[in-house]
Amino acid sequence: MGDTNPLLQNFSTPHQTAPFDRITEEDFMPAFEKALEEGRSEIKAIINNPGEPTFENTIEAMEKSGKLLDRISSVFFNLNLAETNEKIQSIAREVSPMLSEYSNDIWLNEKLFERVKQVYNQHENNSQLNVEQKKLLDDTYKAFARRGASLSGSEKERYREISSKLSQLSLQFGENVLAETNDFKLHITNKDDLAGLPGDVLDAAAQRAKSDNKEGWIFTLQIPSYLPFMKYADNRDLRETMFRAFTSRGNKGNKRDNNEIIKKTVALRSERSKLLGFKNHAEYVLTERMAKTPDKVNSFLNELLEAALPFAQKDVKDVETFAKKEGFKGTLQRWDFAYYSEKLKTESFNISDEMTKPYFQLEKVKDGIFDLTNQLYGLSYKRNKEIPVYNKEVEAYEVYDNDGSFLSVLYLDFFPRDSKQGGAWMTSYLEQHKKNGKDVRPHISVVTNFTRPTSTKPSLLTYNEVNTFLHEFGHALHGMLSNVTYESMAGTSVYRDFVELPSQIMENWAQQKDWLQKVAKHYKTGEPIPGELVDKIIAAGNFQSGYATVRQLSFGMNDMAWHTIEKPVSKQVSEFENEAMQATELFPDVDGSCMSTAFGHIFDGGYAAGYYGYKWAEVLDADAFDLFKKNGIFDKETAQKFRDNILSKGGTKDPMDLYVSFRGQEPSIEPLLERSGLK
Repeated sequence: MGDTNPLLQNFSTPHQTAPFDRITEEDFMPAFEKALEEGRSEIKAIINNPGEPTFENTIEAMEKSGKLLDRISSVFFNLNLAETNEKIQSIAREVSPMLSEYSNDIWLNEKLFERVKQVYNQHENNSQLNVEQKKLLDDTYKAFARRGASLSGSEKERYREISSKLSQLSLQFGENVLAETNDFKLHITNKDDLAGLPGDVLDAAAQRAKSDNKEGWIFTLQIPSYLPFMKYADNRDLRETMFRAFTSRGNKGNKRDNNEIIKKTVALRSERSKLLGFKNHAEYVLTERMAKTPDKVNSFLNELLEAALPFAQKDVKDVETFAKKEGFKGTLQRWDFAYYSEKLKTESFNISDEMTKPYFQLEKVKDGIFDLTNQLYGLSYKRNKEIPVYNKEVEAYEVYDNDGSFLSVLYLDFFPRDSKQGGAWMTSYLEQHKKNGKDVRPHISVVTNFTRPTSTKPSLLTYNEVNTFLHEFGHALHGMLSNVTYESMAGTSVYRDFVELPSQIMENWAQQKDWLQKVAKHYKTGEPIPGELVDKIIAAGNFQSGYATVRQLSFGMNDMAWHTIEKPVSKQVSEFENEAMQATELFPDVDGSCMSTAFGHIFDGGYAAGYYGYKWAEVLDADAFDLFKKNGIFDKETAQKFRDNILSKGGTKDPMDLYVSFRGQEPSIEPLLERSGLK
């Protein structure tokens, strides 16, 4: 690669990591064009190979094609999420249809599909293939069928149009939500309006105002600013202002409105699934999931709703009763719930985020998670400042295995920025795979939006943020401990309703006294967290779990409703959503609020017809953690079993087979109901 474009050269960085310090926005478009050209010629060579189609010259050759494009795409689209700007966003809009077209040129190519079919039908030859090779063959054949290879000419053209439009709509949806989130600022100059807000929340708001060259305090819709405001601000009118701003993102009838984008997206997904012979998008998606069918998902959601709803109704009643006791008059609204719920929690358990935060210093929690993975899997971490990063706040680590061998690069990016989407996620810049007999180790990234340090305090986490960190680190372990041959099966490349098992199981340690007392040290004194405070954290673990469960189920039901439509939706998005979530409603409707118009998981992420997967995986993780509880929460043997059967295997086998090989049985729903206090 003689080009001066850093994206097209061999990366001469530690572990061939992305040379972020050398890449400019101008490099992306020419790099994409070159990579698309290279990918096309690799596919052409497979199609024109004069030899008989074999596993090696067709299936494996396809798996190895387009690697330059994969590399550039992962750098670019990860930056578009974590460090974007207008230039990057405009490149994304330009390049997305090009990538759709490239992908369609592969999956809709009749000659290529013919070769794949020939290999697929060679039963005698296929008996020599190992488990991973058979899975790759099966996956490749299915991918063609699922992406329109069997369609006729005009249907193929329509399929192409739909794919291209969907990729553009998804980008536009995400851009709109980010812009709407950044657009709103609550600027407060009157100190009286700050009553109830804790010191560190005020420090962060004052710092935000200062960085905007303003007097006073600024609160935003970024989660570390929004959530504490809703929990602690005594000023009810301002809580309502914040709530309405947050829940109306993408639903204001302005140029960033997402209503039409949603209707077009679900209509196109529905049309595409029909083209491919499915009744609806959910049916299309779920054939490649543990759940298998929409009926199975809906009955799963309803079974949990039946168990949780009475508890949720009692949770809301308890908060209403408490609020009235506190002198509240009128109807409890959604912007009152978090506020009074937090006060009730403080009174019931004598615990609040403000009491626990001083013990959860981000640095110490990070060390605690590193230490936990060392105890379980023998991993060690070494920061390497020579590894280039895309923002000076990002930390890069080398991760080593228990035998001292290099395992992975790990990027950690903790704090909110205007250039970064909200939420928390794990992603990869390079997936683990074997190349010419060499094990290529992955480059994994964890991105969060935790409270920033201020001039007076380090970053202190809420207990909820500790859980988030553990969760995303579980995904990271799935990526880092991968040990497979093919990139397309590495790490988190598994069924969507299985992918949350490795992440959610990690959250269980936050409920264990032995771990919490190791991690939680006061940021000023270094004193470990008092035992009685840990007891309170654990006792409060199920506080309002009925409410939290029903809220999560409402999102899953909304997702399933959008993706089981069989004709375009004519009613308003908010009306459709209200009907979908009716069975879970616990509050009066709020005019102008709409969850769907900012529901990035399903309209700008991979969770369409898959949001139920969080709850599905909770059944798995509660059942799996039962084994740790039985054998000891730091038991190396159980951890090794989890690593060998689940974390290292990626998508090489059916998830239920992997689960049973770890657990010795299929999962039961009982441990989840018990853990959540829903029995």
